[in-house]
Amino acid sequence: MKETQTFRKYLIEEFYDDYREGEISRRTFIRRVAFLTGSMAATIAAMSAVGCRPIELPAATEPMPTDTPAAEAAAQPTSVPPTDPQSPLSVAEDDPDVAASDITFPNGDAEIMAYLAQPAAEGVYPAILVCHENRGLTVHIRDVARRFAKNGYVALAVDLLAREGGTDAHDRDAVPGLLTEAGADRHVSDFVAGSEYLQTLDFVDGERLGMIGFCFGGGITWRVATALPTLSAAAPFYGPAPEVEQVPNINAAVLGVYAEQDERINAGIEPLEAALEAAGTTYQINIYPGVNHAFHNDTGQRYNEEQATQAWEDALAWFAEHV
Repeated sequence: MKETQTFRKYLIEEFYDDYREGEISRRTFIRRVAFLTGSMAATIAAMSAVGCRPIELPAATEPMPTDTPAAEAAAQPTSVPPTDPQSPLSVAEDDPDVAASDITFPNGDAEIMAYLAQPAAEGVYPAILVCHENRGLTVHIRDVARRFAKNGYVALAVDLLAREGGTDAHDRDAVPGLLTEAGADRHVSDFVAGSEYLQTLDFVDGERLGMIGFCFGGGITWRVATALPTLSAAAPFYGPAPEVEQVPNINAAVLGVYAEQDERINAGIEPLEAALEAAGTTYQINIYPGVNHAFHNDTGQRYNEEQATQAWEDALAWFAEHV
């Protein structure tokens, strides 16, 4: 329950930042929070808690955006679809150096959906688990998996809404709420199962495993690091920190990636770093100048090519050293 509240607060604050900066419309902002909270009264309370002025909240006569979400979304799309990839690092689906496909693997009684990308050349390769943002398994995250394959890794990008039919089965505005409701423990479990699946592949070196995640996925990456002792290295990008009492459970070498202008996430760096120091964890904190939250996502409006490229190269260097 505490972790669910942590991620819910994290997402509400992120949506508010997006709204204030003009990244999303007022309607989309309200609608996403309503999907998270489940009622208009709870939405108003949540907005007030993060400093949203009453004048910015919906009128009492405005229908709650979750009344008929599928019909509403079809009739009145509220989110701007992501742009095409802008990064020079982007790897096309038909790149001859990469073999990629949608796969499933078991986690108990559930079949978990994922995207697996690997070098096309025969060989045995280290592996990287990839955790998506609060938008789910998108074309951008699939591209990130192919980028790893292009660099000599087998990459497994898990769809954390597999039990709900997969990311593409849902209204974009509903996805963050569904991810939050499912709970961090379930997401961690899916990645642990994903690591076990990778161990069964004859082209994977099972002793060399890393993980990367972005935004919401950065938070899940931190939590997997506390739960998966076989994880050699992790690179969480600007995600909510784990509980400090869990930090001593981290065996992986961790590269924390942050954006200089991302004040709400950066507020957690100092206590996290103190806990990492106390635990004797191998870690490095990088804060990239002049950029804000989600600067790595080249299908988003905050993308910064220079710093995104630098962060990617730093992550690759970290995995080369520690995986």
